[in-house]
Amino acid sequence: MIKSDKIIVLGGGSAGWMTASTLISQFPDKDITVIESPKTPTVGVGESTLGQINDWLNVLGIKDEDFMPHTDSSYKLSIRFENFYKKGDGGFHYPFGAIYNTGLSHGKQNWFFTKKDNEHSYADFVNNNMPLVNQNTLFKNENNELPGFNFQYDTAYHFDATKFGIWLRDNYCVPRGVKHIVEDIDDIKSDENGIVSLNNYKADLYIDCTGFSSLLMNKLNVKFNSYSELLPNNKAWATRVPYNDKDEQLEPYTNCTAIENGWVWNIPSWERIGTGYVYSDKYVTDEQALQEFKNHLDSKGLDYSNSVFKNIKMRVGIHEKVFEKNVCAIGLSAGFIEPLESNGLLSVHQFLIYLLKTMKRDKGNLCQYDIDAFNYSSIKFFNSFASFVSTHYALSHREDTEYWKDISKKCYSDIAKNLTNDNYFEKDFGVLMEDGNFFNDNFGSNFVTTGFNFDAYSEFEIAKAKSKLSENQFSTILNENKYRNDLVRKWNNLAKTKDSLHDFLKKHIHNKEI
Repeated sequence: MIKSDKIIVLGGGSAGWMTASTLISQFPDKDITVIESPKTPTVGVGESTLGQINDWLNVLGIKDEDFMPHTDSSYKLSIRFENFYKKGDGGFHYPFGAIYNTGLSHGKQNWFFTKKDNEHSYADFVNNNMPLVNQNTLFKNENNELPGFNFQYDTAYHFDATKFGIWLRDNYCVPRGVKHIVEDIDDIKSDENGIVSLNNYKADLYIDCTGFSSLLMNKLNVKFNSYSELLPNNKAWATRVPYNDKDEQLEPYTNCTAIENGWVWNIPSWERIGTGYVYSDKYVTDEQALQEFKNHLDSKGLDYSNSVFKNIKMRVGIHEKVFEKNVCAIGLSAGFIEPLESNGLLSVHQFLIYLLKTMKRDKGNLCQYDIDAFNYSSIKFFNSFASFVSTHYALSHREDTEYWKDISKKCYSDIAKNLTNDNYFEKDFGVLMEDGNFFNDNFGSNFVTTGFNFDAYSEFEIAKAKSKLSENQFSTILNENKYRNDLVRKWNNLAKTKDSLHDFLKKHIHNKEI
C-alpha cells in the first residue's frame, strides 16, 4: 500500500503547479511540497487549451476572471486548419460545443444530402459557435439569444502557460499551505519500492513534473515508447510577435497552417501573438526550418524583428507506465503528443482528474489495483488522442515536398497497432468506410474528416438512403435544411451586433484599459 500523507512534486511550470493545485484543493490536510530548479526553463509551448480544461477549473473552484487578467489570456472557440489537405484548400474549422439541434433535425446527415446546393460549410451548418468565430465577436449569451452556445463550456483559452503556473503558485497553492522549495536536486535515491529521497527531502508519494527529462521515471527505468513513426514531428521553433491590428488579429481561435515540413501555430493572446513552427528534422535542418518559419511570418505581414526564437526538441510518445511504484508522472514527463489540436495541457488536467478519482477512494492510500487502473485510463486516453491527431496527417493529399510525400505513403493503422498493441486506433482508421458510422462520433472527427473532404456519406450511400425515403420525406429534409440555413444567416447577423473579442475582453477581463 502506498501512502500519500506527504507528497513532493518535483518540477514547477504549468504541470507542477497544476498538480499541486489539484492535490491541495482535494486534500487540504496533506503535506505537499513543490521543488523546482532555479535554472530549468519551462518549455512554454502549451499556450492554447481545449474546452475540457473548464471541468478541471470547476473542480478547483477557479473562475475565468480569477486568472485571465494575470496570464495574458483570451477566449478561444475553435481550431482552424489550413493547407493540411492540400495547398490552398481554404481551411476548415473544428469548433467547440455540441452539434446544434433545431428541433426538426440534427442536420448532420442532411448537410450531406444537400451538399452541392448548400450555402454553408459543415461547421457553419451544425455548430452555433461559428457565427461568433466568423464575426470575431463574443458575448455571454445569458438570454440564450444564440441557442446552443454555452459560454462556460464552449470556450477555452489562449494564455501564457508560464504566467498561469506562477498565478497558481502565488494565488492558489502557497496561500493554501503548499510549500515551495527552489533548489537543484542532485541526489536521487531509490530502492525496490521506488524513490527514497530527493537530496534530503523524503515523501510517501512523488510526482514527476520535470518535463522531457523525466528525472524520476528514468531513475526507476520506466520504458518510454516513442510514437515518432506515427507522429512525424520532433522539433519546434517558437516565438512571440506583436499585433499589427489588435482588433482584427485578436481572433477567437487557434490557427494551424501546414507548410513545407510541418505546420505553424498562431495563438493570439491578449498582449501578443504566440507562434511556432512544428517540423521534422529528418527532412530539414534547424536553420532551414527557421528560414521557412520566417518566410511564413513574412507572408502574414508579422514583424519578428525584435522577437527571440527558441528551438525546442520534442519527445513524442509515452512511458509504458505513468505511475510506477511511488512515482506518478504528469505532463511532459509522462508523455507528449505534438502540439496539434492544442493538447499540451490536455493530458495534464486529464491525468490529474484520473489521479483524483484514484486517490479519493481511501484518502489517498493506493493499492496496486488503483495504480493499474490509473495507468490503464491515462494511457488509453493518451493513445486515443494520439490517434485523433495522427488523422490530420493520414488524410492529407499533399505531395509537394518529401515530407508530405512520405506522410501520404504511411500505413497509419498498422503503425498505430504495432505501437500500442491495442484497438484504440480502430475508431479512427477502421471505420471510415462504414456508411457514416464514424461520423456519429461527437469527438471532433466529424469536423476533421469533413474538412479533409472525406465525406461520411458517399454518393452511393446518399442515393441508397434517398431510395428509402418517400418524396414527402425528402421534401421535409429540404425544408429543414432551408430552415437551418435561414437560422445560420440570422445568427451571423446577430453575432455582428456583439462586441469584438478585443472589446469584450476589455470590458470583462482586462478592464485596466477602459
